[in-house]
Amino acid sequence: MDKKKRTRFLIIIGCILAVLLVGIILTGNHSGHEEPIKLVMKDAVLHEENRINFLGIMLVNPAVISAYTVTAIIFIFALIVRLFVIPRFTDAPGKFQLLLEQAVGIFDGLAKSNSPQRNKFLGAYVFTAGTYIFVGTMFELLGIMVPATSGTAIALPAPLADINGAISMGVFSYCVILSGGIAGNKIKGALGTLKDFSLPISMSFRLFGALLSGALVTELVYYYITTSFVIPVLVAVMFTMLHALIQAYVLTMLTALFYGEVCTKEGPIEDGKIP
Repeated sequence: MDKKKRTRFLIIIGCILAVLLVGIILTGNHSGHEEPIKLVMKDAVLHEENRINFLGIMLVNPAVISAYTVTAIIFIFALIVRLFVIPRFTDAPGKFQLLLEQAVGIFDGLAKSNSPQRNKFLGAYVFTAGTYIFVGTMFELLGIMVPATSGTAIALPAPLADINGAISMGVFSYCVILSGGIAGNKIKGALGTLKDFSLPISMSFRLFGALLSGALVTELVYYYITTSFVIPVLVAVMFTMLHALIQAYVLTMLTALFYGEVCTKEGPIEDGKIP
């Protein structure tokens, strides 16, 4: 970039910042909502007011619609890849094939390193769970608006930002760990898993708390007009991407770790055979 283009670029950026600054000053420090911030934050967690009429059958939390939508997106994408992309894979991988192989390799390596004896099903599960957490968390960036029962339009949140979704993921992961214990060590493995009865609670609330914190911070920033110009974009993208990556890794890592512990058979390994 030469000196003239650089100067022109800086002038444009300066003008944009000046316009935003003037807008912030003119709007003052007044809220753009009639609801108190306490009610806004409470409804972001409990969804007591802004619910969605699901097919005219029942009123559900917005996260339920998000969960169905994310599941459909992942299923359709996986079906397309399996039918039209994977059959065309070559020995010299292209960009998409390389990206897909790297993603599968990461979770497969995670499963093998934590559970050397039983890892095929574990690898498939942690890949599925990690993908769902990542895509589901990034889903809220789309800002899909739907009509709520309160008469206003709301943006669909991340599925796991709802306590019910987080508990479901935690309990399901715990059941996978329990199945590994039963398959690997029968009754001993089951007892070893059941003694950690607090595991699904800790996994659920860790996932829920991390994702909800980002949603609440973004909701708080959007609530005030003076911070609703550029900051929400940066905050939303930053928190969403960080939580998508970190929580996908944390839950899959914990699942693989506990799965490997309860399904590993004790005893010496002779002639390369697992006892």
